[in-house]
Amino acid sequence: MSNVILFGGHGKVALLATRILTERGHSVTSVIRNPDQQDEVRAHGGEPRVADVQEQSLTDFADLIRGHDAVVWSAGAGGGSADRTWAIDRDAAVLSVQGAAQAGVDRYVMVSWSGSTLDHGIPQDQDFFAYAQSKMIADAVLRDSGLQWTVVAPSTLTDDEPTGSVDWDGSATQVPRGDVAHVVADVVEDPSTAGRTFRFNGGGTAIAEFLQQR
Repeated sequence: MSNVILFGGHGKVALLATRILTERGHSVTSVIRNPDQQDEVRAHGGEPRVADVQEQSLTDFADLIRGHDAVVWSAGAGGGSADRTWAIDRDAAVLSVQGAAQAGVDRYVMVSWSGSTLDHGIPQDQDFFAYAQSKMIADAVLRDSGLQWTVVAPSTLTDDEPTGSVDWDGSATQVPRGDVAHVVADVVEDPSTAGRTFRFNGGGTAIAEFLQQR
């Protein structure tokens, strides 16, 4: 079983993915900023590690990642300050990719956004531009890293009950966080998903089947 380090460990998707991975026998080191969140991480099966990703250097990231089998990046500023979005969703994400390469940890799963393309179309004068641009840049760096990467790129997240099925056929514009967590756990376990980007909404195709089709 894999020893996974998961950044942004207190996020809703991250906590659900931690539970799925640990129930499947993997160990998860869950990186969080706030020490008050440690008990909740443990309740989901993870082992908390307190570190603010916004404050980590390249060497710090390499030291955190070294010795693990896989990296999952699920950290984000969560809106608000554009400066903080650039610092976390772009700069820290890029440093973590470089840190994984420096630490010799080849498997890297990025939790991104379905619109993270060069032509994402978000006007520069809109608040959401920093997020869209950051996700596009971090994904591009990861794809060029030489790592065994997978990008998990869901659309708008909801707290609806997961269905175990997704699609990318235009029939939906949202996806339950529980299904995103399921996709994350499945791609961590499946090396055949390396080198692939999965953009998806809720849908009617079983996740295992969807991952084989794309």
